Amino acid sequence: MEQISIEQMDEPNAIKNRYDFAIIFDVENGNPNGDPDAGNMPRTDAETGHGIVTDVCIKRKIRNYVELIKNDSAGYEIFIKEVLNAKMEKAYAECKIEKKTKKSEEILRAQKWMCKNYFDVRTFGAVMSTGDYVCGVLRGPVQINFAKSVDPVSPQEITITRMARTTAERAETGETEMGKKNYIPYGLYRAEGYISAALAEKTGFNDNDLELFWEAVINMFEHDRSAARGKMIVRKLIVFKHESPLGNAPSHKLFERIKITNKNDEISARAYSDYIVEVDCENLPESVTVHDKI
Repeated sequence: MEQISIEQMDEPNAIKNRYDFAIIFDVENGNPNGDPDAGNMPRTDAETGHGIVTDVCIKRKIRNYVELIKNDSAGYEIFIKEVLNAKMEKAYAECKIEKKTKKSEEILRAQKWMCKNYFDVRTFGAVMSTGDYVCGVLRGPVQINFAKSVDPVSPQEITITRMARTTAERAETGETEMGKKNYIPYGLYRAEGYISAALAEKTGFNDNDLELFWEAVINMFEHDRSAARGKMIVRKLIVFKHESPLGNAPSHKLFERIKITNKNDEISARAYSDYIVEVDCENLPESVTVHDKI
């Protein structure tokens, strides 16, 4: 695969604006994020019953989309997969650095190489402090919170019939056996995220990366289909753009402008059409604009 060499690395042309964004997506008859500590039941808040999808789950789908579209082209490889330390060893080899170095300037040079070659490093950051080829700990400009369902969800477990046995010994007890499948009938989820121009300066996250990130968010479920996850769709991607690199308004004040209401509180929602999604665009803080990407 083609990679960017140390000689080709120039100073990062990073984004100049701060962004806050909200992703609104839903699931129908599926398990959006199973909990292995609870028999793979859909994750929920134990007190409120609201559904949860972790940030790690969302970022994995974004990584998978970028990997699919870019096919490991130069500058768009994915770091968080397979053997991590081998990639850091490659950075040391390309930068001609001896392993176990203690020189901060050499570690930063290797870190810069990692940012240039791996999309997810310059987007989300990475912990690269293990093994003999340390590249440091890097906080990325894009951060995403857990997604939470608008209303409580109803996790269910149904019994399914398996029509084939795996071994002749197991087939002696019958031709079929029972299994379990976990899902929720319907849930509308909301995740909030932030993009820091200040941190983008450190990783080189640029305007092309930003557009690819929006594209990946919008399409992250389109190539991630499975029977277990059911029907998952990104319904809205609402972006608040700040004129200043440091921001022109608190993010929570902007997120409060997004209102999602159930048309009929007496009936459990079973479709996106059961909700109304509104964004208050009146009297926005100065130098902040709102963009509906979907």
